[in-house]
Amino acid sequence: MDVTVCVPGNSNECQTFDHVLVDTGSNGLRILADATDVHGNAVSIPLPAENQNESGQPLAECTVFADGYSFGPLLTADVTVSGETASSIPIELIGASNYTSAPSDCQTANVNKAENTVADFQANGILGVGLFAQDCGEACTQSGGASPTYYYVCPSPTTCTDSYADLSQQAGNPVYHLPVDRNGVIVELPSVPATGASSATGALVFGIGTEDNNTLGSATVLDADPGSGAMTTTFNGQMLSDSFLDSGSNGYFFDDSSITQCSQSSGFTGFFCPSSALALSASLTGCTNCGGVQIPVNFSVVNPQSFFGAVAASSALAGPLGSGFKGPGGVFDWGLPFFFGRNIFVAISNASTPAGEGPYYAF
Repeated sequence: MDVTVCVPGNSNECQTFDHVLVDTGSNGLRILADATDVHGNAVSIPLPAENQNESGQPLAECTVFADGYSFGPLLTADVTVSGETASSIPIELIGASNYTSAPSDCQTANVNKAENTVADFQANGILGVGLFAQDCGEACTQSGGASPTYYYVCPSPTTCTDSYADLSQQAGNPVYHLPVDRNGVIVELPSVPATGASSATGALVFGIGTEDNNTLGSATVLDADPGSGAMTTTFNGQMLSDSFLDSGSNGYFFDDSSITQCSQSSGFTGFFCPSSALALSASLTGCTNCGGVQIPVNFSVVNPQSFFGAVAASSALAGPLGSGFKGPGGVFDWGLPFFFGRNIFVAISNASTPAGEGPYYAF
């Protein structure tokens, strides 16, 4: 996905970055400080700092992912994707060179693994188009809320302390800030075989039921938890109530001790390497107390050693959950393989759609 970032109100000071990861599991735009734009230039446009309303000092953020953390300052930018612009929204510059060390509570938030470079993400940025308008919400608007491990106030880049951020100053879901088509997205990807494909080209469509090209049609709605965005997966007789759909994860991630994990020497540490292809099944329902239908899902898990290197996309890549991301109710991370061959609707919390208010998934 290509994303254009401009100095607010100045279309002459812009940079366009390709290879930006589309992530339904997070909210907000994050650009890697060591990224290069489509012309091969380093990040250089003078985006203004996002300063905390009360103190007037710059804000920074610790973003925790399933397998590590990222840290960087918040900046203000106009963000354009597919011809639609979100004006003057906070974005994060991950790994900014002057923010040399994340606060200690950020570093220990998830297995003490820093992810602050293009090499870490294999992408120039992350476009978070998930279920919420901001990446933290009300819990981070007051001191003692969800921070630490979210927002920090930084009198200098090396002296950041736990703080809070008003909703308008949190990393914002760009879709929510569009002038139209702002109630959610559809991620559309073609089917690919379990043994992989050399490429897969899809589309990110803005809006749900707002245009002729984004109607729900016969899609089934799964309501997500209004606080966490979670839904329930039933797998191997267990109800995993902290599950989610996440295009930013490159595989299915779940716990199953009966499946052989890849060895370190295989080059696929963190994935499953079964001796033969596995045909598995689960079911998805809305969040706890949401009710609704139960959708059966059949999926496969194959050994990546048998095909990777020659392909770029597989519908059957899977691995165990990392130790830093389990969830109190049990987690099944339905990553990118789940999206192949489906149109996945992601409705933003409190936004009106033809199927009612978000947050919900539909497919």
